[in-house]
Formats: sequence, C-alpha cells, structure tokens
Amino acid sequence: MTETYISLRRLENETLSLLHRGLIMLDVGNPIQVSIGQFYGIEINDFAVTVAKTALWIAESQMMKETEDVVHMSLDFLPLKSYANIIEENALQVDWTSVVPQHELNYIMGNPPFVGYSLQSKEQKADILSVYVNEKGKPYKTAGKIDYVSGWYFKAAQLMQGTAIRTAFVSTNSITQGEQVAGVWKPLYMRFGIHIDFAYRTFRWDSEASIKAHVHCVIVGFSNASNPAPKRIYTTERYQEVENINPYLLDAPNVFIDSRTSSICDVPQMVYGNKPTDGGFLFLSSEEHDELLKREPGTEKFIRQIYGATEYINNKARYCLWLIGASPSELRKSPFIMERVEQVRQFRLNSTKAATQRSADTPTLFQEIRHPDSEYIIIPCHSSETRWYIPFGFVSPEILVNNAVQIIPDAEIYHFGILMSNVHMAWTRAVCGRIKSDYRYSKDVVYNNFPWPTPTAEQKDKIEQTAQAILDARTLYQESSLADLYDELTMPPELRKAHQDNNRAVMQAYGFSVKDMTESKCVAELMKMYQSLMEGANG
Repeated sequence: MTETYISLRRLENETLSLLHRGLIMLDVGNPIQVSIGQFYGIEINDFAVTVAKTALWIAESQMMKETEDVVHMSLDFLPLKSYANIIEENALQVDWTSVVPQHELNYIMGNPPFVGYSLQSKEQKADILSVYVNEKGKPYKTAGKIDYVSGWYFKAAQLMQGTAIRTAFVSTNSITQGEQVAGVWKPLYMRFGIHIDFAYRTFRWDSEASIKAHVHCVIVGFSNASNPAPKRIYTTERYQEVENINPYLLDAPNVFIDSRTSSICDVPQMVYGNKPTDGGFLFLSSEEHDELLKREPGTEKFIRQIYGATEYINNKARYCLWLIGASPSELRKSPFIMERVEQVRQFRLNSTKAATQRSADTPTLFQEIRHPDSEYIIIPCHSSETRWYIPFGFVSPEILVNNAVQIIPDAEIYHFGILMSNVHMAWTRAVCGRIKSDYRYSKDVVYNNFPWPTPTAEQKDKIEQTAQAILDARTLYQESSLADLYDELTMPPELRKAHQDNNRAVMQAYGFSVKDMTESKCVAELMKMYQSLMEGANG
C-alpha cells in the first residue's frame, strides 16, 4: 500500500512540476489531491496494521516535502491529521463494503497470503469453504483443492459486479496451472462475468529474509467492466498485446480443462505405476541388494529393478522385493524377507487410513498393483523446468515402476512420437501443474485432455520413423542418463536433430505451419481443438 501511495504521489508531483514550469497558476490552497485517507486496507496481524499505518504517515510526510520543493511554497501539514484506514480483520470473513463503500472504491489490489491448498490450516480451509460458495451457499466441489489466495479473487469478483472497479493481485502461480485453474476461475467467469485485463506470467519472488524463500508468482489484473485499454501479457521485461487472456495466462480461448478419468481421444489409457504404501521396507538400495544376494542368494528371484521418476531420469539403480506368487515356505526361508514383510505389516497397521490398515493383511504385496506384461511407455510425474522435453521412453516389463511415474501399457511408437513432440510439450507447459516451477505431469489433466491429430497414413508413418530416430539417437550414448541427454547444454546433436525432425512431422499431422507457429499460437490452436472436442462430446 505504501509503495502504491508513493508512486501515485510521485506522478502527482511530476504533474505539479510541469504546471509550475509552464507558469500555470495553481489554485490557492493545498495542491495535493492524493491522500492516504483514500487508501483502505484489511490486515489480520495487529503489528502489521501498526507498521502499515506508520509507514503511510512517514511516506506522506516525505512526499509532502517533495511537493514543497516542486511548488516552492510551504504547505501547512501535520501527518497525524491524516487517517490511514487500515483495519485489523480477517479479510475472508469481513464484509469489504464495511471498510469502504462500493461507490467510493476504484481499485482493489494486494498480495494475499501464499498458502497452497495442502498446507492450509483448519481455519484457513474453513475460510475458503465459507467464501467459495455457489448461489445456494454450498461450497463448490473443488473449493477444498484451491490455494488460499483464491478467496480474495472470489470476494473481489463479487464486489466488482456492476461497477467499474478493477482488481489486481500478486498470487501463487499455481492458480493459473493444472487442475486448480478450473476450480478457481470457472465460477469467476461463469457466475460473475469477469475477464482478465493484464497478466504478468510466472516470476520468482525472492524473500528478503536471511533464509531465502523462493516463491513463484503471477500478477493478474481483472474486472467485469469493459476496458478500452489493450490487454497485455508481461514476461520478464517484455509484453505482448493480445486479443484475450485466458486463465492459463495465454492468448487463447477461455477454456477450463477439468480433470478427466479417460482421454477425450481414442488413445491407449495412461495409468499410475504400482503403489507400494510400504514405509520403504519393500525397497532395496544398490548396497542392500548386493549384500542380500551375498547372504541369501536364493532371494534373487524375488528381487526386481524398479523405477520412480528420479531413478528413470537419472539412471539410478533401485530394487524392490516383488513377492507375487511366492509360497509361504519360500518366504520363511529368508530371514531378511520375513523381517521386511513384518515391518510393512506394522507400518500399514499404524496408518490412520482404513484402506492402508486393510492392506496389512497382504504385507508381501504392493498396496496397488498395475504392471503390464509387455513393453510400456513411462512418464515421470515430475521433471525439471530446464528440460525442453520431458524424457518419456519405452521400458521392458521386467522392470517395475512405482507411483512416482505413470505408464501407457498398450502404446505404440506413434504415440511416443506425438508425446515427445514440441506440440505435446507446449500443451504440457501450458496446462500442467507445477512444483515451484518444475513440471508436474498429470494423466487426468494433461494426457486425458490432450487433443490428438488425425494423421494420414503417410503422416503416421513419418511420425513413427522420426520417433524411432529419437530412440536410436539415445542408444548412441548408453553411458549417459536421460538427465544428461536432455540437458539443454549437453544434448547430443543427433538427438536434437531427431527431435527437430519429429517436431516437423507432428506439426504437419496437425496442419500447423512449421515456419511461423510459435508455442503460444500452438497452444491456442490446441485449446480450440479441445473446445471442439468437448462440444462434440456434450452435444
């Protein structure tokens, strides 16, 4: 608030300076029109309220001195005669019009608390559920899975209806990514008719505290009044003027990509990997693996290599006990296995979840088993934002996976080619969730909503060829991990060329221009395709 006041006063002082230099006579009296009495605030912390009021008074005094220097006259002013209208309240519980009447309000702005939905206290969760309610006063189904900052968006959208008020908030970037987009924004668009006027896409906000906290933020300006000013999307120091800004902060149609349990296109199903829920007792490090085989060589047939996202991308060896089909007599011959199985049983019994407690009856098995008996595509759930391509790949059925990855059991080389393309990666970057700024790939949001092309036989053959070339290029560097291969600084030229050829083949299958299709244009076209697919499914 203080910075906003100072910025406005400096603009006012610049205007006064121009008037003074032009020898335009000022009216007798106080030439200042911007006052801290025009600023209203809500803050839950009593100390912060006091600090904010004091900061405003100090700022008003400093800016008054600057004005005196500009107009060369002494102004009768005592800072404490002005009032800083900041109240100590919970902003999600108080009626904002009790702080400032709606007809006197022009702008709402701030940086509400950055609390993810999984980190909210019981009280904060209750706040959101009391604010994000439908016309019948019932919480929206997704209200429990949205960030705390969303409550401020909802209250602002309510207050702005039928007015020229405009709002802008600094927010956690997760409200513009992944599954939260539909939960946060659909009620604001559908019920209150808001639109986004400008947006700053994700930037990192570094804390000034001694222990640095890196928060990934966006700034969103929105209203429901007409706005003749051009819509702008800002990225670092640049901006582009666009026709529309959708809730993903893209120049694309206003779509809400909801979580789906199956794909909108006719493609193989993606499923999560096996879920152990074992407390780590069914897993073995490389050292534990080697030591066990020395002590109990007969256990080798019960040990399998297993991939999570980290192991797959970084080529790290990890193993697990895979005891499907093992007879009781075989298990009892291994003291190591018996000890580990008992630890799994105790871990599950101590859980607060009923399903986990029930699975204590089968402590030799992963809690959920989803493993194909043929080659499958593996998709890491998490991957670094520094990679242009998330490294998917084919895996032999002898290797197991846990639920840190997702798999496509019945996929073909054609599906791999589409998924490894720039087109799919652009879609992923636009709609996936994030951890900080790293990719969080979700089958229900990313894969199941992805619009696939309808290639000709010739185009499909070409994609299969370019997809195979990607795999072939990887095999030239078998000593390198996928993290090595997909580092933008160390990616081998053969692999980069294979991806470029695959990108062209996939774009041609979509009918996209290879020469001038930017990523933002690509995503806009995909969202149009998504709209058409959804209209077809619903109509």
